[in-house]
Amino acid sequence: MKEEDFIIEDESIEQSVHLDEAAAAEPISLLIAVQCGRRAKREFGRMGGVATMLDPVLTGQNNLLLFDSGVNLVRDFTTQADGIEADLKNLQSRDHGAAILDAVAYGARLLGKRPEGQQRVLLLISETRDHGSHFARIDDAMRLVGTTNTLVFALPFSPYVSHQLDTARASNRDEWGINVDIIEKLAAARQAMRKNIPKTLASMTGGEYELFVSRKGFETDMTRFANHLHSRYLLSFEPKDPHPGLHKIQVHLKHPTQDQILLFRSSYWVGDITQ
Repeated sequence: MKEEDFIIEDESIEQSVHLDEAAAAEPISLLIAVQCGRRAKREFGRMGGVATMLDPVLTGQNNLLLFDSGVNLVRDFTTQADGIEADLKNLQSRDHGAAILDAVAYGARLLGKRPEGQQRVLLLISETRDHGSHFARIDDAMRLVGTTNTLVFALPFSPYVSHQLDTARASNRDEWGINVDIIEKLAAARQAMRKNIPKTLASMTGGEYELFVSRKGFETDMTRFANHLHSRYLLSFEPKDPHPGLHKIQVHLKHPTQDQILLFRSSYWVGDITQ
């Protein structure tokens, strides 16, 4: 597809679109954040083989975080995939916490320090709700993934299978009206984050969310993640005099077809990352 096939709106104002055709060749900085606390132990069996399934995407600089009530940087960014694969094959149950917000915020900061010209990707494997974050708030996580241009892919699990089936997949369906101010948008984002952190972050950043209930489902989702990571278009625009804070983005195809599914970053943040 070409740039003229896309329409981008920032705060409902159409923008000039640029398609970066060289983006597919950009190296990937991948941060893998895996919950090991709380109820994660019962999911380790379903996550068996995660290291092997990640092998096709562990071609750039990769990093591994494990978290419970605290966040542990197990392995800093490295091109040596063998060490990360070994760590993922030997996951150990930890305490009763699931500090998802702390892990996402810390991971986004690490990704933000990566060199320019790299795709920043966070793969989050966790429950859907935070339990025990001490340092990061909802606003911190939203701001950091936005200002660092981090793409979030989420493979969450839930303690309740019925809830898993009810919320099987996220999408970029627009739930904001045309004339919504920044305070209302932030309130809506905060409320969504309280209900389901991985789903909200994936939708906001243009990533994907797949809730798994079995080992086969996890394997399917991991394969989809590996395939989609290398089959994306990088579109950009330059907003004129953007207001501080959260911005809403809409992306459309000029000539859509029924078999096409469009995933895109639905928001970005204007402001200093240190604020």
